Amino acid sequence: MAAQMLGKALVTAKWLSEAVRAGRVGTSLRVLDASWYPPQERNARQEFKERHIPGASFFDIEECRDQSSPYDFMLPSESHFADYVGRLGVSNNTHVVVYDGDELGTFYAPRAWWMFRAFGHKEVSVLNGGFKNWVKEGHPVTAEVTQPSPAVFKAKLNTILLKTFEEMMQNVGSLRFQVVDSRPEGRFRGTELDQGLESGHIPGSVNIPFHSFLTETGHEKSIEEIQQIFREKKVDLSKPLTATCRKGVTACHIALAAYLCGKRDVAVYDGSWSEWFHRAPPRYKVSELKRNKA
Repeated sequence: MAAQMLGKALVTAKWLSEAVRAGRVGTSLRVLDASWYPPQERNARQEFKERHIPGASFFDIEECRDQSSPYDFMLPSESHFADYVGRLGVSNNTHVVVYDGDELGTFYAPRAWWMFRAFGHKEVSVLNGGFKNWVKEGHPVTAEVTQPSPAVFKAKLNTILLKTFEEMMQNVGSLRFQVVDSRPEGRFRGTELDQGLESGHIPGSVNIPFHSFLTETGHEKSIEEIQQIFREKKVDLSKPLTATCRKGVTACHIALAAYLCGKRDVAVYDGSWSEWFHRAPPRYKVSELKRNKA
């Protein structure tokens, strides 16, 4: 059963609960809670201590990032990532399942999923429906925090899955790859503030809000529905594609959705709008609000 799931981007709560009950969470299968919330709203680490999936460890996205960068949640170095996940008991042979406790069902887990893939790890999956549905379906939770034995993880950055500011700038002129922005429509169009920043988008990008890929219950939509969403936005999954958002988090939902359709090489612009707003020239920040004022 476990072998059949390896390499799949999604696992069901039923599959994971069977693995938990069978005692399979260990060196070959690690479960990581990758929740993050604005500090004034919820405390992810405290909620993890109070209840989580049995055998799970807390993947702290605040710790596992480039802390020298002025932008939120930028990828850490290879050595930083390798050391961090190694301390969580993850080796290169471990099947990793990530989830989060967001009310939507899934929010930050695809970011952790993409991070593992960006550092060369193939066996990583997102828990479909997240912790919300895990609890709703009556699967076991615990307050007991396990201490996994440290493992050796060797990280090698796969640059195909990552885009830099310079590459995004070049693409505005060359249009070598498609760009999909996963933020809400108002932020993409520039008609509402984006977490305190003036909003807008990169020239030539297409808007597909990330929640478009989720059902009302918080599960991923079917492959057929996801393909239709891309088609309606005229995004060609046979051609190069890069995802962007506010800070490189919900962009990973685009990468996950495309992966489910068989496209495994979607890049994420890690700096996203946070970096673009501060570094790009004004003419490269498309905003309806600015046009209306003019």
